[in-house]
Amino acid sequence: QVQLQESGPGLVMPSQTLSLTCTVSGGSITTNYYYWSWIRQPPGKGLEWMGAIGRSGTSYYNPSLKNHAVISRDTSKNQFTLQVSNVTPEDTAVYFCATGTTTTPDYWGQGTRVTVAS
Repeated sequence: QVQLQESGPGLVMPSQTLSLTCTVSGGSITTNYYYWSWIRQPPGKGLEWMGAIGRSGTSYYNPSLKNHAVISRDTSKNQFTLQVSNVTPEDTAVYFCATGTTTTPDYWGQGTRVTVAS
């Protein structure tokens, strides 16, 4: 079955851009499932759906995000990415990539911890 693995830096300085990559195996980001999503969980808070990229390449975003986010993909590597610009300490969280037929995912990566601090 499909497996997802997040990767990227664990520490990012304020005002910089956070970049994460989700590597997918056992499925294709262009032909399987409807949405390939990024979700995060700040310390002591609940899950927050950030956005997703669909099978056709269209991106969708949560309008309540504090910071600007961009979701894109590299089909040759079967990967999709998250970039959050101008980060603040409030962006500190565990970040997950996930997939499913709706914006409520069925399959999740293990998550990666990102700390925004100087």
